Amino acid sequence: FSIFSISRSRSDDLKILLFFSPLITLNTMKFSILATAAFTIAPAAAEIYFKEQFNDEAWKDRWTEPTGWKAKHEMGKWKHTAGEYYGDSSDKGIQTSEDARFYGLSAPLTKTFNSSDGKDLVLQYSVKHEQNLDCGGAYIKLLPGDNFDAANFGGDTPYSVMFGPDICGHSNKRTHVILHSDNKNDNLLIKKDIPTETDNLTHLYTLVVRTDNTFEVFVDNKSVRSGKLEDEFDFLPEKEIKDPDQSKPADWVDDAQMDDPNDQKPDGYDDIPEDIPDPDAAKPDDWDDEDDGEWEPPMIDNPDYKGPWKAKRIANPDYKGPWVHPMIPNPDYVYDEKMHSVCTDGCTHIGFELWQVKTGTLFDDIIVTDSLEEAQKFAEETFFKKKDDEADMLDEKKEAEREEQRKAAVSNVAYT
Repeated sequence: FSIFSISRSRSDDLKILLFFSPLITLNTMKFSILATAAFTIAPAAAEIYFKEQFNDEAWKDRWTEPTGWKAKHEMGKWKHTAGEYYGDSSDKGIQTSEDARFYGLSAPLTKTFNSSDGKDLVLQYSVKHEQNLDCGGAYIKLLPGDNFDAANFGGDTPYSVMFGPDICGHSNKRTHVILHSDNKNDNLLIKKDIPTETDNLTHLYTLVVRTDNTFEVFVDNKSVRSGKLEDEFDFLPEKEIKDPDQSKPADWVDDAQMDDPNDQKPDGYDDIPEDIPDPDAAKPDDWDDEDDGEWEPPMIDNPDYKGPWKAKRIANPDYKGPWVHPMIPNPDYVYDEKMHSVCTDGCTHIGFELWQVKTGTLFDDIIVTDSLEEAQKFAEETFFKKKDDEADMLDEKKEAEREEQRKAAVSNVAYT
């Protein structure tokens, strides 16, 4: 049967037809085509393990607030809102609403993400600080285990991934990336801090943990950090360790300089006083020795006093330089091919576990998938669709506030 045809006219005398046959001869050209099979392999469809946009009142049925973590009066309330400014008033998220409170919320994934399935892990969500956040977390967690206890979910609950902004003070402003290590049975913090956004606009945070043991962090779809897990986290033991059978020799000389043995303290050096009577001082004319006592001149610093004597320093001929401990290969070093397996036991839930001093942080548009392209597509449908209009509305809001302040200032001047 015909696979395809190419028709080209040159005075209507040239036509080329290609057929699926073992041998095709066209004029003097011969083509051998071996046709045993034709396969079209479609790429595997992206798997979505969780997606939440909070656009209906039923979000409360999908999420659970913990009741056993903190006392009720310590827990803050979640507000379902688009916020004070937005790109779409009907597109809502969840917002912290009470200052100096703990906030907890968790939901089951639609499907368990298991690292043993050999898929990349992509976690993405948006964060908007409508307040000027001085101290508080805005990170999200992936939680393992079939026995996850939503009612008691809190700060001590084991987690597999912790990702997102954390701000406290002027110096601590970071985007957390903490990943679980099975080998170390511990959660590992990224070695070098990733800065976080601190303005009042919505920002999109994306974490990718790949099966080739690399990772990447995006903010607003721009890569801000990427690398190998082994370089950026302490997943692996050191390749080399100090030789336990070696120690610094007892006669090792650490001092680069020494006292000059030929330098001698001058005779009478210790007899030089630190203070001497002021030679320019004179007894006042009205001084009465009988009434005022014997006059003594005030004391001043002795210009000849040079402090405790110290010998001159010279290069130490026995100095060998700093002693360097010999290194040997670490017998316990084993490369871990499964560093990326942060959800070995299966991540079954997602959640927020936060403390905020000043509240007003709004979360939205959460997705857990195995495809960065799928997450980016979701971002185009949500975050980027609203981004510019939100920024315009915030600018208008701030300008209106400045105008009110100007009017108030003029009014105060007129009143006085």
